[in-house]
Amino acid sequence: MVGPVRDELLALFDSIALTQGVKLLATEVMDDHVHIFVSAPPRLSPAELVNSFKGVTARMLRMHFPALKKSCAKGLWTKTYYVGTVGAVTEETIRKYVEMQKAHEQED
Repeated sequence: MVGPVRDELLALFDSIALTQGVKLLATEVMDDHVHIFVSAPPRLSPAELVNSFKGVTARMLRMHFPALKKSCAKGLWTKTYYVGTVGAVTEETIRKYVEMQKAHEQED
């Protein structure tokens, strides 16, 4: 996801976060995956949040960029995801990790 698709994805993340009542702390769009670091109220399960972010972005990106329907015929996102919580490490550590992912990808 690059260029206008990436820009639209980031705007959608902001919109979804606002709608869901969560705060986006950091985001990074990689070639083959996305990192999203959010602060969410305990009433929202991680699965609900992931489903919201994946579902809305898949629908909206395909609507705004019809070419994605062909290039991502099997789906824009996989069914898998990773969720971690802040506990043993600080918010700052996680934020730095997310931000550094792009730099590490560019080195490879």
